Amino acid sequence: MDVKVKFLGAAGTVTGSRFFLEIGSLRVLVDCGLFQGLKENRLRNWETFPIPPETIDIVLLTHAHIDHSGYLPKLVKEGYQGPIYLTEASLELVKILLLDAGKLQEEEAKFARKKGYSKHKNPQPLFTREDAEKVFPKLKPISFDQAVKINDQLSITAYNAGHILGAAILKLQIKGNNQEKSIVFSGDLGRTKDPILNPPAEIPFADVLFLETTYGNRVNESSGIDRKLGKVIRDTYYNGGVSLIPSFAVGRTQMILFYLHRLQQKGFIPQIPIYVDSPMAIDVTSLYKHFPEYHHLGPSLENSNANPFLHKNLHYYRDQESSISLNNIKNNAIIISASGMATGGRILHHLYNRLPNKEDSILFVGYQAEGTRGRRILEGEETCRIYGIDVPVKAKPVYIDGLSAHADQTELVDWCDNFISKPKFTFLIHGEPEAREELAGILKDKLNWNTISPLYMESFLLFSGI
Repeated sequence: MDVKVKFLGAAGTVTGSRFFLEIGSLRVLVDCGLFQGLKENRLRNWETFPIPPETIDIVLLTHAHIDHSGYLPKLVKEGYQGPIYLTEASLELVKILLLDAGKLQEEEAKFARKKGYSKHKNPQPLFTREDAEKVFPKLKPISFDQAVKINDQLSITAYNAGHILGAAILKLQIKGNNQEKSIVFSGDLGRTKDPILNPPAEIPFADVLFLETTYGNRVNESSGIDRKLGKVIRDTYYNGGVSLIPSFAVGRTQMILFYLHRLQQKGFIPQIPIYVDSPMAIDVTSLYKHFPEYHHLGPSLENSNANPFLHKNLHYYRDQESSISLNNIKNNAIIISASGMATGGRILHHLYNRLPNKEDSILFVGYQAEGTRGRRILEGEETCRIYGIDVPVKAKPVYIDGLSAHADQTELVDWCDNFISKPKFTFLIHGEPEAREELAGILKDKLNWNTISPLYMESFLLFSGI
């Protein structure tokens, strides 16, 4: 039996996680994400899927982020009929994220038609909410640390990856006629000392490893985050402005709420209102109470004084009218809204209204991919194009380092160092070229690992005649 892989995404770029495996006659897709960032990458979302969806047998998801799950509605729409395996928490998150993504796709297509800024005569969404709902019956939950037998040749086991609720490291155990082999997908690894989530599980062995490299060339110093975040918010407050935080609804918003609550409790920032303007973030936050085994907040969620997600200064805004009302606030407030890279969602109308205000601050609290609005604002562009209009950037953009949900270079190397023996191949994925190259050098020098940086649509024979 031969085992092959074809890289349909997250190869040469950070987004669009999709890996197609042929395990004998079994056809497996690991992750099914959307491309984000650069236009040349985003256009791949609209291309015909490289593998006929109806010929794929199963889909495995490492976690729920859109760059790992967001293509599922289109895959199903184009003919995929099999099961989709993911952890219990990921299942609930995928439902929330895909419905929101479908809604955004519909709204953006409608707005483009209304304003006429699309090159298409009648712009259509990539998929709709109805398409997203058709994915749900195919979702099959699995638990951490429990092997699930797919057939006589393949079993899968999910291990905690940290990163976000339900994120998994996936081990594929392959039984051939002559040998057994294991393939491990790191998924997106979380921080070793995350303030909320448990650290990634240590994996002792893999014949082939697929390793994320998002921060392969960076060390994120997580100490002093309170001080840095507090200073920007205090400065903005004394400047008579509003602190606007573009934040991912899953994981990042909850971490920001944790830090803001702690800062207010300690008196390091003023007791001003905190507005979470993201229906998706509200839904996601409620899941932390339902899945206590994924984090270590524990009893604090039962105590109104200690609960970072429920206190007197925190206000959740779900409907559009409430969201628009925030435009009237001139000072003494913190607004958190999605998306984290300012690629879509309610954050766009906040940026549209806040960017021209020199008193306001825009706090970026996570990685900004190449080609995104967030990246361009941070790089100092004087205008930002929103809704087809060039908006002047007068507000102060600030990057708060250390808040990423991704393992940094040190943590990635330490995680790899837990392997008892080195993998035959380690494919470096989900990272920009500089990050992959620097991490490859360290893994070679420190661990003597053989690493490969695959290209988009490149194929490899992993095992022959096993």
